[in-house]
Amino acid sequence: MLDLSLAGRIHFRHRTPSQAPLPPGLHKTGLYEKRDYHLVVPEKLDPRTPAPLMVMFHGGGGSAERIMPVMKAHAEEHGFLLLVPQSFMATWDIVIAGNGPDRERLENALNWVADRYTLRPDKFAFAGHSDGGSYSLSNGVANGDFVTHILAFSAGFFSPLHQEGAPHIFIAHGSKDEKTPVETAGRASALKLKAAGYDVTYLEYDGPHASQPPIVAVGVNYFLNYPKVPNA
Repeated sequence: MLDLSLAGRIHFRHRTPSQAPLPPGLHKTGLYEKRDYHLVVPEKLDPRTPAPLMVMFHGGGGSAERIMPVMKAHAEEHGFLLLVPQSFMATWDIVIAGNGPDRERLENALNWVADRYTLRPDKFAFAGHSDGGSYSLSNGVANGDFVTHILAFSAGFFSPLHQEGAPHIFIAHGSKDEKTPVETAGRASALKLKAAGYDVTYLEYDGPHASQPPIVAVGVNYFLNYPKVPNA
């Protein structure tokens, strides 16, 4: 029988927290001595109320410190938890050789967060830029039973080793991307996912491979407000 962890499956369930929440601010999880994960807890967050969670994956050669400014202000403004992982090696394991230590580390961190906060089951996002976008697509699709939204910015590829659930997918790609050409990356991924029956929103913009703040803001709005709840 196939070990689905090799296909990116994460053992996670929503639960009643068993530990006290953390105070507002930036925290390291303390789970890992090398390249620990970071958690942004916004001032606006009421720990008595279920919270949206976004997991933001950095690009190849990146770090939590480098990618965090892309999303931290949005988390603080809108009051959602922001978990920022760091790849164990220079980039994510699926880019190098397949799911391994990063999947395991992410699983531990998601359960660490859920032990401290009640998480909204309808607002749970994987997001990322470049290799991080590829990771969010690949393992977001593999864990669509709890990942409700995927935000892929300038993602080079996705490897659908397993499909579970039906996450809403937002793909944004620059028409002048010099590292991951839009024809073989953003457009191709959107077409494949739509053909597989996924709900995909594709946004192509005039820009390079670098993160674009206005496009990130569109992605955040997508996460928080799509799909529209009837009579809300």
